[in-house]
Amino acid sequence: MNRNKDKDCPDPQELGPAALVRLEAAALEGLAVRLDGPMAADFDRAVELIMRCGESNGRVVVTGMGKSGIIAQKIAATLSSTGSPALFLHPAEAVHGDLGVLMPGDVVIALSASGETEEILRLLATLKRKGDALVSFCCNLNSTLAQASDVALDCGVEREACGLNLAPTASTTAMLALGDALAVAVSLRKGFRAEDFAELHPGGKLGKQLAKVRDLMHAGDAVPVVAPATQMTDVIYEMSSKKLGMTTVQEDGRLRGVISDGDLRRLLEREGGAALSRTAGEAMNARPRTIRGEELAAKALAILEERKITSLVVVDAEQMVEGVVHLHDLWGVELI
Repeated sequence: MNRNKDKDCPDPQELGPAALVRLEAAALEGLAVRLDGPMAADFDRAVELIMRCGESNGRVVVTGMGKSGIIAQKIAATLSSTGSPALFLHPAEAVHGDLGVLMPGDVVIALSASGETEEILRLLATLKRKGDALVSFCCNLNSTLAQASDVALDCGVEREACGLNLAPTASTTAMLALGDALAVAVSLRKGFRAEDFAELHPGGKLGKQLAKVRDLMHAGDAVPVVAPATQMTDVIYEMSSKKLGMTTVQEDGRLRGVISDGDLRRLLEREGGAALSRTAGEAMNARPRTIRGEELAAKALAILEERKITSLVVVDAEQMVEGVVHLHDLWGVELI
C-alpha cells in the first residue's frame, strides 16, 4: 500500500525535479527488494499462469482505469511484442459488452493502486464465473481486488512522487516496471529469440536491424552472374550493369567464386592489359565469404565490417546462390 498517506506532505515547491525522480527510483528499489524476497513466489506463480495460458492458446487481458489503464495498455503491448498475445480491456466498456472478448483459458491482469476501483470490481463476478485466472497489481494487499485474485503482486510505495502525495506517479512507475519484468520473465521461459522478435517488429529501424539477410538481399536478375569461362571484358560489363561492385561466378547455379572491383583492380595492376585475356575462372576468388539467408542482417553487417568488403553472396547449404547482400542494403542496421 501507499505507506505514507497519513504523513504530513511537504509543500510541492520543496520537492525539486531531482528529488521527485529519486522518489520514483526509491519505489523501484523497494519493488526490487520485494521481488528478491517475499514476493518472489507470487511472481513465479504469475509467470506460470501466463505460461499455461499460452500453452492452451489463451491470451493475457490487461485492464485498468485512468492512469493505471494507460500503464495497462503499455504492459499489453510489451507482452504482445515479446511473444505473449495480449490485449487491453477498458473496464468501463467491459461491463457494457466488451467482456465478450474474454475466452476460456485467458489470464486477466488487473491494475488498481487502491484495489477498490469500482469499474474493475464489477468485473470480478464474471471473471470468477468464466474461471479465468486473475493476477492483480495493487498497492493494498488487503483490498477487495487483491483478496479476490489468484495472485496479487504488491506495487506499494512509500509515497507518490508528488508534492501532495496524491497523483499516481511512483505507484504507476512501479506497475510499469513490474509489467516489464513479468513480460520479460515469460519470454525467457518461452525461449523467445531475436529471430522471433524480428518477426513481430518488421517496420522501422528496429525491423531492419532484426531483418533476415533474405529480406534485404538482391535476388533473381539483380544478381550479377558469369560463368567460369567468361572473358574479362564480359565480366566487367556484367559488374558495371548490375552495379554491386562485384559478380558471382556460377556453374549450374552453384557458387564457384567471386570477382570484386578490388580483385579486378589488383589483377590489372599485376598484368596490365594482359589481364583482359583472362577468364572469370582464372581471376576469381575461389573461397569467398558467404552467408545464409536466414541469418540476421546485423550478422551480415558485422562480417562486412570485419572483412572490409562491401558484398556477401547468399547461398544455401548446397552452395546454390540465392542472392547478394550489399553494404548499402544494410544502412540503418546496427550491430547487436
